[in-house]
Amino acid sequence: MRIGCPKEIKPQEFRVGLTPHAAREVIAHGHEVVVEAGAGLGAGFADQDYAAQGARIADAAEEVWSASDLVIKVKEPQAVERQRLREGQVLFTYLHLAPDPEQTRDLMASGATCIAYETVTDAQGGLPLLAPMSEVAGKLAPQVGAWTLQKANGGRGVLLGGIPGVQPGKVVVIGGGVVGTQAARVAAGMGAEVLVLDRSLPRLRHLDEVFGREFRTAHASAGVLADAVAEADLVIGAVLIPGAAAPKLVSRAQLSTMKPGAAIVDVAIDQGGCFETSRPTTHEDPIYEVDGVMHYCVANMPGAVARTSTLGLGNATLPFLLALADKGWQAALAADPHLRAGLNVHAGRIAHPAVAEALGLPLAEVPVAA
Repeated sequence: MRIGCPKEIKPQEFRVGLTPHAAREVIAHGHEVVVEAGAGLGAGFADQDYAAQGARIADAAEEVWSASDLVIKVKEPQAVERQRLREGQVLFTYLHLAPDPEQTRDLMASGATCIAYETVTDAQGGLPLLAPMSEVAGKLAPQVGAWTLQKANGGRGVLLGGIPGVQPGKVVVIGGGVVGTQAARVAAGMGAEVLVLDRSLPRLRHLDEVFGREFRTAHASAGVLADAVAEADLVIGAVLIPGAAAPKLVSRAQLSTMKPGAAIVDVAIDQGGCFETSRPTTHEDPIYEVDGVMHYCVANMPGAVARTSTLGLGNATLPFLLALADKGWQAALAADPHLRAGLNVHAGRIAHPAVAEALGLPLAEVPVAA
């Protein structure tokens, strides 16, 4: 099989879908690898690093897309990339289709088979291809939130860690999963007063058992959430429903209860965001203000630390990539129900129930054969 890795073209996206070491593994399994020139530069990988492992370097993106049986990427294909997809081709990347009907329509029209990292599962009910980027985004969230709170950026001018004689900033994390846990750990490490909200009592119990008094936890009832948001200097949205649009947990009306210059970091923005006032931004222009509250809603936060993110993502995706290449997508999905959960679109049909429900489209049963 021929595997292609194009350069990411989403604004300020520096990650790459395939590392040189991963290319070596794929080639060792008897497959060909085509990498677009410059694809790895943002993550610190030169073209010669790929060539040294046996990959072919293509001068143009069109060559990668046209020559490849399977395309591996990081971010969802942009409009020009979606026009390059063809029937029978396999796309393996993050898609986040629930809030993106335009992308969904284009993928369906292409006839391609599209497997989304974010809905691949594991035996423990986790999301192994989303987890490394969730860890990165969670650890970045307090960092970018602290920056957003600086007065020069429109924020309250609050130092999260405080100083002797001055209270630390108050951070509220909505969601106690991978993103929320990492965000809480880093915010607490910065010296902030941290509260994690979640609706799952077993999850809250787990956090208390593991982290003790490092940060506080509370059940995310509507009243508790409203009070916590009103008192916070920084609110981090870390809610995820696999494959589905993120629930809107903080309304615009609640913004009026927040402190002037308070900050919001919406890590769920890839799935539409969990604040009513959220809209995607970029690293180039990351923040905006609504009703006196500063919003940081960058849709590819891990791209800011591209080398760490690329290495982490590559470690997670490689076993699945090898399975798809070695067996073909149908046999690979038939052999692994967790990989099959990643199938979102095939031959013009929606194959994931959460995506179908979110977009109001019919769900198709896609047969796979071992």
